[in-house]
Amino acid sequence: MAKINFGGVEENVVTREEFPLELAKTALAEETIAVIGYGVQGPAQALNLRDNGFNVIVGQRKGGQSWEKAVADGWIEGETLFDIEEATKRGTIVLSLLSDAGQIAVWPKMLPHLTEGKAVYFSHGFAVTYNEQTGVIPPDNVDVILIAPKGSGTSVRRLFLAGKGINSSYAIHQDATGRARERAIAVGIGVGSGYLFETTFKKEVTSDLVGERGVLMGALAGIMEAQYNLLRKKGHSPSEAFNETVEELTQSLMPLVAENGMDWMYANCSTTAQRGALDWKNRFRDAVAPVFEELYDSVESGNEAAITIEANSKADYRERLGEELSEIGSSEMWQTGKQVRALRPKE
Repeated sequence: MAKINFGGVEENVVTREEFPLELAKTALAEETIAVIGYGVQGPAQALNLRDNGFNVIVGQRKGGQSWEKAVADGWIEGETLFDIEEATKRGTIVLSLLSDAGQIAVWPKMLPHLTEGKAVYFSHGFAVTYNEQTGVIPPDNVDVILIAPKGSGTSVRRLFLAGKGINSSYAIHQDATGRARERAIAVGIGVGSGYLFETTFKKEVTSDLVGERGVLMGALAGIMEAQYNLLRKKGHSPSEAFNETVEELTQSLMPLVAENGMDWMYANCSTTAQRGALDWKNRFRDAVAPVFEELYDSVESGNEAAITIEANSKADYRERLGEELSEIGSSEMWQTGKQVRALRPKE
């Protein structure tokens, strides 16, 4: 484990140089990795592990779209594809990659098969952290570990295929065998992590829920809508409003930030843009800071978890979700975005 200084703070980090793929494969040579769930993270992690040469099986409810997707991806029923209970029984490291709501529903079926010496693995600290609400309480005689890639399943797979990888956090909630850390890191390397940084289940879920509701999704979408709506109200065309709000951000500026940081992006823009950004940055930061405080408190208290569990448990949740997503997609802003993307130069 390396100690790396991030902004003056030392953190425990594991790199591919320290823990190469061959070491990971040796560590898990006698293990069967059972990936439970084939929806969002499941396909990416299962396929990356399989492509890297690990012994992987998939557990999924038979008959649904996810089962058919697994079959299309080359998982063979009765050999590498099983129902959830059978896969949990066969696996020695069980990757619980269903949605948070799905984990709550399926946990009673998995629990009898989480026998002594196995490891149960999560990519989100939600179920274990909020166990009083979820009922997900692993047995005392199994390892409880976490690898949380910092991106969607699509990104995990896409970056793996590009020969890159995505950074992940790791956590050890329970070490029953004395091998919990080795198992966690080995799987983390196997799914293609660029590097792994240490956290806890509680910190992972707190930062994740704040991030999703904040900068990564909720705040980003809200700020975009506010600027787009203002420009439209002031007489700007849909195309102009969208390009100045979304297209330039995603296609030009964010890649520069990803490449070398915000200061470098600023330095590679016009002096007019630099001056305006520097003058207004702190005003936006100070304006939203109270909202982030409120958000963090709501997450830390368990309120956001309660809201999520209640919403996801309703029989018509999927229908309502579809309606809400459709409302976004059918808005003028994102219909304009669809047309703008179609007009991008083809490679």
